[in-house]
Amino acid sequence: MALIDNHLLTLMTFAPLAGAVALLFVPKDKPDVMRWLSLAASAIPLILCWPLLAKFTPNLGTNIAEGMQFVERGAWIPAFHIEYYIGADGLSVPMVILTALVSFFSIIASWSISKAVRAYFALFLVLETGMMGVFVALDFFLFYVFWEVMLLPMYFLIGIWGGPRKEYAAIKFFIYTLAGSVLMLLAMLALYFANGGSFDLLKLIENSASYNRSMNLLGHVFNFGRVLFIGLFIGFAIKVPAFPFHTWLPDAHVEAPTPISVILAGVLLKMGTYGLLRISFPMFPDAAQWFAPYLVVIAVINIVYGALCAMAQSDMKKLVAYSSVSHMGYCLLGMAALTPEGFSGAVFQMFNHGTITAMLFLLVGVIYDRAHHRQIDGFGGLAQQMPIYAAFFAFAFFANLGLPGLSGFISEVLCFLGAFGPYQSYTIVSVTGVIITAAYCLWLIQRVFLGQKNPKYDTLPEINAREVITLVPFMIIVLALGIYPKAVLDLMNPALEILVKAVAAS
Repeated sequence: MALIDNHLLTLMTFAPLAGAVALLFVPKDKPDVMRWLSLAASAIPLILCWPLLAKFTPNLGTNIAEGMQFVERGAWIPAFHIEYYIGADGLSVPMVILTALVSFFSIIASWSISKAVRAYFALFLVLETGMMGVFVALDFFLFYVFWEVMLLPMYFLIGIWGGPRKEYAAIKFFIYTLAGSVLMLLAMLALYFANGGSFDLLKLIENSASYNRSMNLLGHVFNFGRVLFIGLFIGFAIKVPAFPFHTWLPDAHVEAPTPISVILAGVLLKMGTYGLLRISFPMFPDAAQWFAPYLVVIAVINIVYGALCAMAQSDMKKLVAYSSVSHMGYCLLGMAALTPEGFSGAVFQMFNHGTITAMLFLLVGVIYDRAHHRQIDGFGGLAQQMPIYAAFFAFAFFANLGLPGLSGFISEVLCFLGAFGPYQSYTIVSVTGVIITAAYCLWLIQRVFLGQKNPKYDTLPEINAREVITLVPFMIIVLALGIYPKAVLDLMNPALEILVKAVAAS
């Protein structure tokens, strides 16, 4: 118990990596052993979510540093003051739980992978460690290392196990993400020297007032904080993805295998919005206030343009991909408001979108495994052949369109409530995204499941037990948080109120 109490976040972060190493010693003719070992390694972070929640105190501290819990700190590269420094607060904990949850059930969804099983699961577990590390790192250098650790496994998981255009999609993903990482690296180094040679994120936030000064760059005078904010914003916006940096996402989603699409939409996109809230906003509060009117424009474009693009798709997976672009726009809208309601809505939407979109991609994967295509117009009357699958599908898409009583409705309304005060006209325009979302969700259900049955699919088998196991936990969470959102809101609101005050006090 002492090991768990003192090193909880370390165990959650590196248990998957230990599983990846253990896979190297499994004989190559034992693929089932590899699958079960990977599942066990991914189960450890999920199991440790219980002590994490049990020991977490939401109302601890009056500033960001005091609110950090489960802190572990030690010298890593002393010559450059780089530390192994991790911790969690009300912003981190929901993302850690989401990562553990989505990763575990994505492993189950990966059971059908038969090509290079050892390599697939090893890369998957390394990816999980990278994602978990991003959400707990409190040293900027360590944060950057975890951020980059995520890049290579995802590149290979798309490029080797993906669809017909997998190489193109993988390279596009890699180049976009690497370009953002370069900007992040430059900003990190500038902050390192401006902060007296420290990568301590909490110290960087504490010294935020010193970054609001003029600098001469290429013969022109710029505000130091605004330049670094823009550099970090582009790095994080690519991951969100925010318009106009979103074009890598549909290709990556369409070509990635189903479990990797689940990880991509369920967790990786949240790393972008998390980075803005953890680093950019509290570290550059003046720049955040200056940029907020521009961010709200980007948010509205994301919401409306993403929804319209989703409506135009003939491929189910591409429709869900553009739906993710639209729904991440609600997060940006809430963040641009710089209000407690807006921040709560943004982080709650991050969590809810992770669970809802996981269901959507898993369900698209189910039909693709059977019919070997995802063309919407190629189906029809499928509810007669697969009624249970149709029920799951309808539930997931009703959650996606924000049906009251399901979790997506609460988070979207909070984003609108937070943004309506400072940006009334933009909020009214963004609400049209809800209408368009309802249109393409209902249209999809009508074309795929209702109407005349296509005799070509008379022999399609119903959804199986393994596939149901991956869906039911997400359904329970979506329904529970739609009825009782207080469970998550109480967890994160104290930390977000501190964050709002830190930004507003500049």
